[in-house]
Amino acid sequence: MTAESEEEPLWVGFDLGTQSVRALVVSASGGVVGSGSRPLDGRRDGDRHEQNPMEWWEALAGASRTALRGVAPERLRGVAIDGTSGTVLLVDPAGSPITPALMYDDSRATDQAERVNDEGGTVWSSLGYRMQAGWALPKVLWMLEQWPELARGARLAHQPDYITRRLCGQEVPADTSHALKTGYDLIHERWPGVLESLGVPESLLPSVVRSGSRLGEVCAEAARQTGIAAGTPVIAGMTDGCAAQLAAGALCEGQWNSVLGTTLVLKGVSSELIRDPNGVLYSHRAPDGEWLPGGASSTGAGVLSASFRERDLDELGRGAADHEQTGVLAYPLLGRGERFPFAAADAEGFLLGDPADDAEHFAALLQGVAYIERLCFDYLSLLGAPIDGELSLTGGGSRNRYWCQLHADVLDRPVRLPENAESALGMAVLAASAGRSTAEAAAEMVRVREVIEPRPDRVERFQEPYARLLGELEERGWLDPSVASHARARAGP
Repeated sequence: MTAESEEEPLWVGFDLGTQSVRALVVSASGGVVGSGSRPLDGRRDGDRHEQNPMEWWEALAGASRTALRGVAPERLRGVAIDGTSGTVLLVDPAGSPITPALMYDDSRATDQAERVNDEGGTVWSSLGYRMQAGWALPKVLWMLEQWPELARGARLAHQPDYITRRLCGQEVPADTSHALKTGYDLIHERWPGVLESLGVPESLLPSVVRSGSRLGEVCAEAARQTGIAAGTPVIAGMTDGCAAQLAAGALCEGQWNSVLGTTLVLKGVSSELIRDPNGVLYSHRAPDGEWLPGGASSTGAGVLSASFRERDLDELGRGAADHEQTGVLAYPLLGRGERFPFAAADAEGFLLGDPADDAEHFAALLQGVAYIERLCFDYLSLLGAPIDGELSLTGGGSRNRYWCQLHADVLDRPVRLPENAESALGMAVLAASAGRSTAEAAAEMVRVREVIEPRPDRVERFQEPYARLLGELEERGWLDPSVASHARARAGP
């Protein structure tokens, strides 16, 4: 928390995460003057992952009251909310939940995803992606088949839609960012006609406005429960991945944000829509009209904690620095299947070679995630995406300075470490950008902690193992030879 001028305006950002709701109160100069959080529970069973939407509201209200403790209500200028991408439920005409929320990684709609791609493939191709089982539209079809009696008179709600309606006390539009995975046409900014042929009635679908638009204002009852002053503007939000990108300040063409979280997520900025024939990259629309291409790998920091439970990862990281020339090669993957930079449902993690100790094993995993990140950028280059702007690293893994240095070395490019890249901060930036450029608001509110340069004597060290990983992925049939060839060409002789 920082001491800010008592006259500075404030914005509230909320992050509806998987395990908690986080609230931040942020000043015009980017200082966090209040924060709060509340845990969330869920129900997981195989492919099933559900949450109770009413718990979202209770957690958000509690987190908000904590964050606003001691804050003068008249200083608040707006509030925005992000949610997990692809999380949906059905509500009744009054906005009350009539189904549980199917979370972003609920994958029971596999059959429905195939049908959605068979019947709407031309539409999705024009928008630059293919639908996946975890996306919202296949889940909607699954819910309509599972609970047909509930669908009469029901409305579809994305995760933040339920909250913004409670905040405003009336029905409000969805935002374009969360509507993307429900099939909303971001080019023409309308629901495509193919939804009707898939059995999704028009009456089920919410109206949609561009992220950053004003939805309404906080009503008296919501003010009483949250502590947010009645009349405070409510701004249409974005998904959690986009929120993290805003918090990193990666909002100019060619800039990218790499989230080193449980999974590895990359998001960038392009003036043109990048279409991916393989469907592993998809693009959100920025509030200012640019495109935000990105993808999420199944590798990431999650494999580290899973491989070394109850171990001090910082200590292991310090030991990993002594094993940069390891002969052990890792493709760090939890579970089965890869999503980006290639799609391979049968992909599984592997470890080639015998680590001498845990530190060398840990080093191989750290390097493996960095190699996959490099492959992501090689694939983006093949698609014609602009990738030469600044790169920011965020997520839990970015707190480990050695790992950040390793990414700079493997990628052979500087990396920026924002002071605070929480998704909730990104939503405060979005709320502050209402009526002006989001990049302008971010420039004022996003603070950079450090810039790490690649070490020239280390860059060459990682070329050979990266080439070996390309060969392994290609030999196993997961990586297309044309992608591997392009990656080798970018590496040079």
